Amino acid sequence: MSRLPDDPEGFIRANTALEAPAMVPEFKLWLATEYVPIWQATESWLEEKNVDPPYWAFCWPGGQAIARHLLDNPALVAGKRVIDFAAGSGVSSLAALRAGAASVVANDIDRLSLVAARLNATANALAIETSDEDWLAGPPGGPETDVVIAGDVCYEREMSVQALAWLRSHAAKGRLVLLGDPGRNYFSAQGLEELGRYEIPTSLQLENRGMRETVVWRVLPVS
Repeated sequence: MSRLPDDPEGFIRANTALEAPAMVPEFKLWLATEYVPIWQATESWLEEKNVDPPYWAFCWPGGQAIARHLLDNPALVAGKRVIDFAAGSGVSSLAALRAGAASVVANDIDRLSLVAARLNATANALAIETSDEDWLAGPPGGPETDVVIAGDVCYEREMSVQALAWLRSHAAKGRLVLLGDPGRNYFSAQGLEELGRYEIPTSLQLENRGMRETVVWRVLPVS
């Protein structure tokens, strides 16, 4: 299980600032304004090099695309139970709540990510539930829900295979499953239906280009 600094909320506030993401300016999130300082600060907690990178400190394009799509199409989640897999900063969770979801659970195995997600919710006068359970290690189909959302989960080979299989297990139960992806190396569009396409400004420190074309896909059950 990931470790936390002694004062996780204080650490987040000291190393980030409230910023509006480019694609969802409706929200203010605690985000890192520079890449290197937050990474160095993270390493200094533990004196080890295998600490969880602070992915939660950046609003990745997949999550922004999901958030934008939900805000523009609130009927997808209005009145429904939503789970946000690998939630990171929680931007997709916040969008689901703002779009009228009955409940939202933001999930991430990085506990500091969940602290950040709760701080981000508070900053936007919202409240989310969180879970640090490793859903990929659980049974197919995961927790009961109506809608599953996930952004930017295809950045590693093994993670991509496991995550897509898990998402399809939800689709097989008749649930709406949305995946936001900016063309990561291990992404495959097989068995997916495109719902929306967005051009999202990104940092050259994080991505290899200044804009990422990011697609919101519906994950279909295996036929």
